[in-house]
Amino acid sequence: MKLQLQTFDTLVQNMAAQLQASASTLLDLTIGSTLRAVIEASASIGLWMQWLSLLVLQTTRAATSNGPDLDTWMGDFSLTRLPATPAVGMVTFSRFTPTQPALLPAGTLVLTADGSQSFAVSIDTTSQAWSTAQNGYVIAAGAPSLSVPVVAVTAGSAGNVQAGTITLLGSALPGIDTVQNAAPMQGGLDAEADAAFRARFQAYINSRSRATPAAVAYAVTSVQQGLDYTIQENVDPTGAPMAGQFVVTVDDGSGAPATPLLAAVQAAIDAVRPVGSFYAVLPPQLLSANVSLIITVAPTANKSLIVGPVAAAITSWINALPIGAPLPYSRLAQIAYDASPTVTNVALAQLNGGSVDITPTQSQRIAAGIVAVN
Repeated sequence: MKLQLQTFDTLVQNMAAQLQASASTLLDLTIGSTLRAVIEASASIGLWMQWLSLLVLQTTRAATSNGPDLDTWMGDFSLTRLPATPAVGMVTFSRFTPTQPALLPAGTLVLTADGSQSFAVSIDTTSQAWSTAQNGYVIAAGAPSLSVPVVAVTAGSAGNVQAGTITLLGSALPGIDTVQNAAPMQGGLDAEADAAFRARFQAYINSRSRATPAAVAYAVTSVQQGLDYTIQENVDPTGAPMAGQFVVTVDDGSGAPATPLLAAVQAAIDAVRPVGSFYAVLPPQLLSANVSLIITVAPTANKSLIVGPVAAAITSWINALPIGAPLPYSRLAQIAYDASPTVTNVALAQLNGGSVDITPTQSQRIAAGIVAVN
């Protein structure tokens, strides 16, 4: 039912009319009179009470509550806001004199040039340079540099810094002189916004029947923000038909989600899966997209300054494609044109050496390979 709200003037007018109707001899309601002052004071209290009523209604509905009030409302359903996600990426440690081996301990801090963002070296046991015994990466004698993964110390979108911005060592490292990130740090997300929290609550309600694709989808999206996924029913992990089995392909934007993340998704799905069904949670299979093209720029433009942004735009667009999304060959020229208004022509564009679209399966994701812009 729609609330019938009243303004301050309406409250005063209604009270004056009621007084005059009940006591017609009290007719002095001019501005400044004693009776007018009493009515206006009462109207102010009524307006405040009306505001309190609206505030109570606002904070007791998920559609209108915000921030901590929304958290409290969702808490009645055992739902919590998804936390912020730290940015991740790769940095390269270099040295001027590579004659001796050097140790790069896990947890080593590096910072952006302005010192506003810091990143810690994370553990990658699959790296050939990783040493469990020394809890760090060993840069072999003769090797001038080593690239290792890092994670933002403070979670959130502020950690998504551009390439070339991480240039400071957090502390002195024997045998290591410089650090730099050749690619941007990506994947950092702020804590779940109110609108996203409400949308996830709707998915939660729609999944309460359980044992449905909606329930599985809700389970996946509740593990972590920014997850991309596909659900394939009645197939095995190889894609062959298999009744009663389903495959969930999950990616966090890196193309190679960590084992703990896949395990968390598996545990979430296990709570809602159909009884007697089989399922698998897998990372995406990456399809490399190698691009080459030649651009012509306006006579007043410096082509050497345009080539980099065009290549970066193509790379970013390809890497943003979700699992199972195709890569249309014709979009390459469009992205090149959109990257800079000085691009006047795009010629000899090739995608993996040809001019055919790349169409992945629902278990595959396209990733940028070599992007050559000349």
